[in-house]
Amino acid sequence: MSKYVSKPMDDNGQIAWSESEHTVWHKLVTRQLSCIKGKACQEYFDGLDMLSLPTDNAPQVSDINRVLMQSTGWQLEAVPALIDFDKFFALLADRKFPVATFLRTEDDFDYLQEPDFFHEVFGHCAMLTHPAFASFTHHYGKLGLNASKAERVYLARLYWFTVEFGLIENASGRSIYGGGILSSPAETEYAFASSEPVRKRLDVLDVMRTPYRIDILQPLYYCLESLDELYELEKMDLIACVRRAMALGLHAPLYPEKYPQKIAQ
Repeated sequence: MSKYVSKPMDDNGQIAWSESEHTVWHKLVTRQLSCIKGKACQEYFDGLDMLSLPTDNAPQVSDINRVLMQSTGWQLEAVPALIDFDKFFALLADRKFPVATFLRTEDDFDYLQEPDFFHEVFGHCAMLTHPAFASFTHHYGKLGLNASKAERVYLARLYWFTVEFGLIENASGRSIYGGGILSSPAETEYAFASSEPVRKRLDVLDVMRTPYRIDILQPLYYCLESLDELYELEKMDLIACVRRAMALGLHAPLYPEKYPQKIAQ
């Protein structure tokens, strides 16, 4: 059960942010802008320029929606802190990106397990101005809408290792496009520079068979050569890939169990 409650948004897309929330936004965005310098992909920075997100106060959904509609036809949809998969996929299939309208407090400044307004806006919205990223996310929503509950579990891994934790690696070097990395200072430094995590060329079947945990720095990242590869993913029969992955089973995880089983004495 979340301790956070989304704030109401009026008919004009305005949220009555408090002074303390403006302060938190300012601290979060200025810290992360410094952290991602030279690490995020150019497409992300291009999107940030288009959005012109304020640094002194929390932005308004209506201002972001104006830019998204003009660039790729997407809109943000205000939602409660947590939504179910049916709602999530339905929104993406309608080119609406779900955004919980609450900001973390100072107590959770460095890490919050559930996605808040900062994560969704700073992490994802700049990328949603990019045609390939926006198209793939829309396609993913349509796939998930028609998938079974079991198939959605495998599809979720594709989203996790691209939209949330994707890297680009090519002759020009390494850069970040995943929102789960871009909104986290610890994950940004770790994913970009650390020698600890494994980095692999993205293979859809491999991705769908890779388990993950949401509460740790990722031990494995999958890399594209360019964002245009997301168009190529759309051309694949991804549900057939899901069924193949289900038949093959999961890879062994690269992380310890969260709750190790006790050995009977």
